[in-house]
Amino acid sequence: MHTVVVLAFDRVQSLDVTGPVEAFSIATRYFGGEYEIELVTPDGAPARATSGLSLNADAAIGDITGPIGTLLVAGGEGAGRAAKDERVTSWVRDAAARADRVASVCTGAFILAAAGLLDGRRATTHWDSCQRLAERHPQITVETDPIFVRDGNVLTSAGVTAGIDLALALIEDDLGPEAALRTAQSLVMFVRRPGGQSQFSVQLKAAPARREPLRDVQAHIAEHPAADLSVAALAARAYMSERNFARAFRAETGMTPAVYVEHTRVERARRELETTDLPVDAVAARCGFGTVETMRRAFARRVGVNPAAYRERFAA
Repeated sequence: MHTVVVLAFDRVQSLDVTGPVEAFSIATRYFGGEYEIELVTPDGAPARATSGLSLNADAAIGDITGPIGTLLVAGGEGAGRAAKDERVTSWVRDAAARADRVASVCTGAFILAAAGLLDGRRATTHWDSCQRLAERHPQITVETDPIFVRDGNVLTSAGVTAGIDLALALIEDDLGPEAALRTAQSLVMFVRRPGGQSQFSVQLKAAPARREPLRDVQAHIAEHPAADLSVAALAARAYMSERNFARAFRAETGMTPAVYVEHTRVERARRELETTDLPVDAVAARCGFGTVETMRRAFARRVGVNPAAYRERFAA
């Protein structure tokens, strides 16, 4: 039995707790996992989430004194207050020493940081809190883009739903990729995101177009990255002149067509590099770059590393 101790508190983000817990529960019920969940709060009282849900605790933090498989610290609006509570940070520090691995979801990273567990490590948190974490704890290398970051036996994830991706990664560590994939399918997840994937897809970075022809163009780009996605081809698809199309697309999405297309192709290439064994030149062709050199330049602009280095660092 692998004990997962989840720390919650008042003003916790409920999905930071329930998302990972549901993933561990499904893996246990259906796919061979042996996870036992214990939800703890500072005083053993229910944790009132920002959503209004009341999460009943199994124990107070002081009651958990034995070995721990996974210590998981949730985030939310109450994380700042919890990070200033010496009872909490002292217990987290002690519990981490008894745990096989330690993880945080969202702003739970601030609690790990306050306990000194992220000193000298790479970490991430919710995109809106990365700068604040870096300013408060300059001894931490804060990475603003990844879904989650693994540094030794300490893992930190981005906000809210990223906690599910983190839990799936832990399930894969314990039970293998097939169990993790089947758990993700049971959760009806669109894609199981690896840690190195950006917190935002291009569809979230760019605004959705208001006009139907432009929304159709956005969908076409995402579905067919290797197609002819020149301004001329996209304008023809939208039944607009090239000049009018380029102006309207930028006005409605905040990006020029060329930038949007490059973001989309890089995003697709990242997934291919992370999840397939295709040669880099095959990935370049499949994602519409044409040549490896074109893809390398795009990666340098958008990711900061070349495709081969990216695969080496982030491939599962």
